[in-house]
Amino acid sequence: MFSAGHAGENWVAAHLQQQGWQLLAQRWRCRWGELDLVMFAADTLVFIEVKTRSAHNWDADGAAAITPAKQARLRQTAALFLSHHPQWQNHPCRFDVALVQRRGQAYHLQTYLPGVLS
Repeated sequence: MFSAGHAGENWVAAHLQQQGWQLLAQRWRCRWGELDLVMFAADTLVFIEVKTRSAHNWDADGAAAITPAKQARLRQTAALFLSHHPQWQNHPCRFDVALVQRRGQAYHLQTYLPGVLS
């Protein structure tokens, strides 16, 4: 099933690829959760959590959904990703958040927060 969330992830991936970023994985799953996007840019491995919302949403365009528990699952999932892909282990890593707003059939990047997840 194709969802607005998947469409938002696709939109962010395409947007960053147009800026020269390399897409390594999308919707990478394991027992702890899912990495929306794993990209490589400027010698850095970037794990990107994408939140797609419609206008007038209740959770600050998805920012409120990234709780400390969600952040812990993302860190665990990223660690497992690195264990499955050892060629990326020696690169610096960072966690970014992309907040996307859907207006009708169009998607807009509301906020891009690099390195916000600890």
